[in-house]
Amino acid sequence: MLRLSTKTSIVSKSLRAFSKPQIVGSITSLKKNSNQIEFQRKFNSSQTAASTRSTVVQLLNNIGSKREVEQYLKYFTSVSQQQFAVIKVGGAIITQQLPELASCLAFLYHVGLYPIILHGTGPQINELLENEGVEPQYIDGIRITDPKTMEVVRKCFLEQNLRLVTALEKMGVHARPITAGVFGADYLDKDKYQLVGKVNSVNKSPVEAAIDSGYLPILTSLAETPSGQLLNVNADVAAGELAREFEPLKIVYLNEKGGIINGNTGEKVSVINLDEEFDDLMKESWVKYGTKLKIKEIHDLLQHLPRSSSVAIIDVNDLQKELFTDSGAGTLIRRGYKLINRTSLKDFSNPDLLRSALLRDPEIKSGKLSVASYLKYLESISFKSYGDAPLEVLAIVIEDNHKIPKLDKFLSSKTGWFNNVTDNIFNSLKKDFKSLCWIVNENDSNLSWYFSKSDGSFAKNGEILFWYGLNTEEVSELIKDFDSSNIGSSLSSSKESGVFNSQTQKRGLHTSRTAFEPSTTSNPNPPIRHGSNTKKAKVALIGARGYTGQNLISLIDRHPYLELSHVSSRELAGQKLKGYNKDNIVYSNLQIEDIKKLEAEQKVDMWVMALPNGVCKPFVDAIESVNSSHSKIIDLSADYRFDTTGEWVYGLPELNNRQDIVHAKKISNPGCYATAAQCAIAPLVDHITGIPTVFGVSGYSGAGTKPSPKNDVKFLSNNLVPYSLTDHVHEKEISNQLGLEIAFTPHVAQWFQGISHTISIPIKPGSLTSREIRNIYQDRYQGEQLITVTGEAPLVKDISGKHGVVIGGFAVNSKENRVVIVATIDNLLKGASTQCLQNINLALGYSEYEGIPDDLVIRG
Repeated sequence: MLRLSTKTSIVSKSLRAFSKPQIVGSITSLKKNSNQIEFQRKFNSSQTAASTRSTVVQLLNNIGSKREVEQYLKYFTSVSQQQFAVIKVGGAIITQQLPELASCLAFLYHVGLYPIILHGTGPQINELLENEGVEPQYIDGIRITDPKTMEVVRKCFLEQNLRLVTALEKMGVHARPITAGVFGADYLDKDKYQLVGKVNSVNKSPVEAAIDSGYLPILTSLAETPSGQLLNVNADVAAGELAREFEPLKIVYLNEKGGIINGNTGEKVSVINLDEEFDDLMKESWVKYGTKLKIKEIHDLLQHLPRSSSVAIIDVNDLQKELFTDSGAGTLIRRGYKLINRTSLKDFSNPDLLRSALLRDPEIKSGKLSVASYLKYLESISFKSYGDAPLEVLAIVIEDNHKIPKLDKFLSSKTGWFNNVTDNIFNSLKKDFKSLCWIVNENDSNLSWYFSKSDGSFAKNGEILFWYGLNTEEVSELIKDFDSSNIGSSLSSSKESGVFNSQTQKRGLHTSRTAFEPSTTSNPNPPIRHGSNTKKAKVALIGARGYTGQNLISLIDRHPYLELSHVSSRELAGQKLKGYNKDNIVYSNLQIEDIKKLEAEQKVDMWVMALPNGVCKPFVDAIESVNSSHSKIIDLSADYRFDTTGEWVYGLPELNNRQDIVHAKKISNPGCYATAAQCAIAPLVDHITGIPTVFGVSGYSGAGTKPSPKNDVKFLSNNLVPYSLTDHVHEKEISNQLGLEIAFTPHVAQWFQGISHTISIPIKPGSLTSREIRNIYQDRYQGEQLITVTGEAPLVKDISGKHGVVIGGFAVNSKENRVVIVATIDNLLKGASTQCLQNINLALGYSEYEGIPDDLVIRG
């Protein structure tokens, strides 16, 4: 299945004709620099007008290039409306996600696309049968349908079909229920399954008539024998029969899981290439019952369709992503090709196909190397090649008994990338080679993919060396060889048999922290890894009831030098402190006089204020009122983050002068949102030309323990709650610390802990490539244990429970005037308690990372 770009610019002449509703008029103005697109159109009805306007605006707001428009038009207007897509909707979708389903289908309808929709009703049938005291019976995953069950099945199909049609019509969509007359069938096995059918014919007429009249056809999977007996047919099977008849561009199965889930790992399967994987997949222990039937039916279906056809199993919310983006969503199933391994040029049955594949090589394209000379070179060495039958992807590995195997060429067409043939081939490489190295040009558009396949990398001027499967000694030797000899072109070899050529300046290293430590760093504010203090210190925690206090207690419990002396909480006073094993601590409710006495007796070395905003000043004043005050203070609230007296130091070690924190008497701990946003924006400050916008989403632990809608699990379920749309305290904090205006909008989501920022940063047009931006970040944060720079956009699920910030993405738009960066942070750890401990360590003279796990993993 070809996956198209999201940014599809469609103007009036580019839109396919709207059949129903008919739209009269034209788009009179399109303001590219405005958040609104103004339309002047006449509509047949106000309801239709509102629905059509909203859906068309939704598409037009994603303006793309002329090439993308042409690609869209060529693809979707190349066939009749009936051949656009067959979409099979699982019954649970109608019950649980009907508004989302109707919205997505309305979107397609209003831009002139007419999918054929067929729905199931399995969960509803089970519920009705249970209400009637009938226990569902299955054989080999097929529901036994006796007359009583058939009565329920028919009732369910009619009810659910009407629900979907009604929902669509409320959105201005003309939808036609087609509950019979399409599928002809025989009994599958009357004695075994009773009223279950096997489709033997498809009557296209009702479907074609609906679409020709401007209606979306909404089908059930009920079939009929020649005598008119209704038979129950598996909806997946029925959808396959429709696809065989109409041969659509798209075949989409919507289900509540959003794809096929690997039963062993619990992860969603991204791509299945049947020609290569089907036999092995059918032997997997987790592939059984409905999953096995589904994959087998799809396999059989695709055997009768063009090889370019494929099936996507996705969540309803990903429907537009699947139809309009390169990356797609859910599980993509395609025939693909079996992979072929070759160890000699004689093994290539079609030399012209080999030559065509080699012509994709940048060095050969530029004329620096000819195909003939490279083929001659291959004749003289030992190599192994990997490729699919049409050589959409060709990989060549050079083997040398005395060196690490080198991936000399990895050449893929766009089709190879789109259809994930590249992943299949790289998986084969990993099976055959326990270790491998390769070189890629830093401007390669697929650079993030190469990072994801490696264990580490080393960058020089314009080139990046990657590897996997090497130990520390091998990595050092490989880099030494790379750094001291001539380097050939990326993923290409010159006539020499050596792996590397030409000396250039070393730029930087990416690897796991335990594998190799770079000898130099461009970080102007390096971490303090070796503290001078080894004495025990006493910490008093004021306001320990919240999540941050609990996490800090856990960290101090594992710290070799810190001990809790007092933990104060008004609500928990008198109760035993849980999660702390060094001593038997009981919560107290310290008053101002208690604090003055403790300070005068020097019983506390570090006071930590874990109190709500606006509360801690009396406690700070009490500590400072003692003449012999020797302790230090860290405030976790926002009260002193905007201090202008110079008495408080802002404690973000990676960006502020660490020596200021070392010598500080009072430290203001940064906010969670603010920490991640600053780390993600700061390295680019000198290149920013406008206002960066930060879209932040936090788990509900960020709302604290006091009950509110922002930490109400039921309210947050299937929800995203925006709040403080302007002038949030963290917006002011980020702007104040960076010295530039930023726009920040926070949201709360249904997970517990972890923050994800998507940040759009305007830059001077053409000034920086994605790779150059990534280099800036790698250099700036080199050696930082709590900041990881990655090529991929990091996921919030991977940062939850981890002690640091992950920054990635670095996507530069086509106009090269904006970069989008994604940053994740655990709001309770590096966003609060971990950062607090980092500041305590610096202020008390310990190693900066003492007691902080090094658990961030670089994912490339």
